[in-house]
Amino acid sequence: MTEEDSSAKMSEDVKRYLKLDPRSAAASEPPPAAALANKSRNFKSFEPPCPDHVLENVLENVLQFLTSRCDRNAVSLVCKSWWRVESQTRFEVFIGNCYSLSPARLTHRFKRVRSLVLKGKPRFADFNLMPPNWGAQFAPWVVATAKAYPWLEKVHLKRMLVTDDDLALLADSFPGFKDLTLVCCEGFGTSGIAVVANKCRQLRVLDLLESEVTDDEVDWISCFPAGETHLESLSFDCVESPINFKALEGLVVRSPFLKKLRTNRFVSLEELHRLMVRAPQLTSLGTGSFSPDNVPQGAQEPDYAAAFRACKSISCLSGFRELTPEYLPAISPVCANLTSLNFSYANISPDMLKPIIRNCHNIRVFWALDSICDEGLQAVAATCKELRELRVFPFDPREDSEGPISGVGLQAISEGCRKLESILYFCQRMTNGAVTAMSENCPQLTVFRLCIMGRHRPDHVTGKPMDDGFGAIVKNCKKLTRLAVSGLLTDEAFSYIGEYGKLIRTLSVAFAGNSDKALRYVLEGCPKLQKLEIRDSPFGDAGLRSGMHRYCNMRFVWLSSCALSRGCCRDVAHALPNVVVEVFGSDDDYDDTVIVDYVETMYLYRSLDGPRKDAPKFVTIL
Repeated sequence: MTEEDSSAKMSEDVKRYLKLDPRSAAASEPPPAAALANKSRNFKSFEPPCPDHVLENVLENVLQFLTSRCDRNAVSLVCKSWWRVESQTRFEVFIGNCYSLSPARLTHRFKRVRSLVLKGKPRFADFNLMPPNWGAQFAPWVVATAKAYPWLEKVHLKRMLVTDDDLALLADSFPGFKDLTLVCCEGFGTSGIAVVANKCRQLRVLDLLESEVTDDEVDWISCFPAGETHLESLSFDCVESPINFKALEGLVVRSPFLKKLRTNRFVSLEELHRLMVRAPQLTSLGTGSFSPDNVPQGAQEPDYAAAFRACKSISCLSGFRELTPEYLPAISPVCANLTSLNFSYANISPDMLKPIIRNCHNIRVFWALDSICDEGLQAVAATCKELRELRVFPFDPREDSEGPISGVGLQAISEGCRKLESILYFCQRMTNGAVTAMSENCPQLTVFRLCIMGRHRPDHVTGKPMDDGFGAIVKNCKKLTRLAVSGLLTDEAFSYIGEYGKLIRTLSVAFAGNSDKALRYVLEGCPKLQKLEIRDSPFGDAGLRSGMHRYCNMRFVWLSSCALSRGCCRDVAHALPNVVVEVFGSDDDYDDTVIVDYVETMYLYRSLDGPRKDAPKFVTIL
């Protein structure tokens, strides 16, 4: 069907819609006599509306209910008319790579944006694989949006370089601003946060998560305006500087809508008790430090359990930094209501965990350090039958350490938590049998990230590669969209991924594979692949060239410490005009007098506006 035939058919559908819709009855009624008398002088007002305009009006009403980014992107590809209507009705914009387009392109296409989600550096930056001062600056985005979207209400940034000046411009430019979330961001300090707190009078969300916040010795909490606030969420657990607790307490008191509060380690257990007494409506609580101050001799301690008992709505608990074990049972009164429990900052032993977890029957999200051991995971498996997400982080992240969890804990989780959908699991010892059991017992998995710490570690029992285990995951978990592989893996494991991983969108690889065949299996066999990140693997030019047909449709490809040549990277860049290829090493290693063919790191990404203009000296854009 041609575009003209399609438009004609849609126009007929619109006419039928108008006839059936009682709200359109007035359109078919005869005009009043006065209007007929003026017909000759105002003839155009009675011309039938253009079918395209009618269609656009109907589309506007329909698209306001379409919230999925993928659905909206698909709608915008139907034809120019649909593209135009979708642009006019897009209020939320997600940009997965800040260099995939320019701020000018954003503001030219979308005119009514109220919410902006923007990501900067690739995920391997979390593992210190990205040189400092690489880029991902928020400055050009806040300048452009300040001019184009004075009504902007929400900004969510991840792995971006944000300065205090950026935050000041944001606070000055958007009088109705309500929501600021900074995840894994850097470059700003408490003075920038103070400006946001002071000037954004409608602020509902201020969440600073895993970001580096400089201590400017500014009392930013006291900068919130006096009187009742609109705050619903306040998270500052990553702020490594003392806060004015009296100001925080006053802020909580005058924030009746506050539901989420995550404090930093400078808030003691006694202070937490005072906050809970004043905010029993909290549903999500980050405890900060879970240790009391030095209690004077003979002084009576607060009843912490009673405070938790009074907060009947709490369903999410996190924090527990600097944990004093004997106070942990105080959270018992809320355990039955918990759907999320985060112990990822608490060095908790199995004996400490078991009395708590046995009451957490409704837990859906559980994060912990590997200090809970296999025994602790067995306790989780025995109780948390509704578990959907599990993350186990290493207490000691060194590759040569011998961690306390293994395939025993993984298999226990798979047998007890069969509704599991997402898992991140750091360990030193794993078996194919445990991974296979996970694939058979938890077929609903969409995310499987197994990080076997240490290079090329085989099956702990048999000494064989981990090929069969990861092969079972991609065979049996039909909904898998994200996969991280590690351990001793041959090309055979990647052949399984290419054959069965048809829905995989994100693949992370470390210390794995034998040859370029492995990379070719993935690039030729995974049609949905969007993000590919590889480190310390023997993949070279032939493997990179095997994906030439894919890169224009992928968000990014990252290869570091592999076997790439500069010449091959240049060939890829020249062959794909809509793809940017950056090569670089560490900032300290840069020397413009020496040109080597070996590439330490290659970062390839799709861009609508070509190479960026802010590349530092150590980055070469081919």
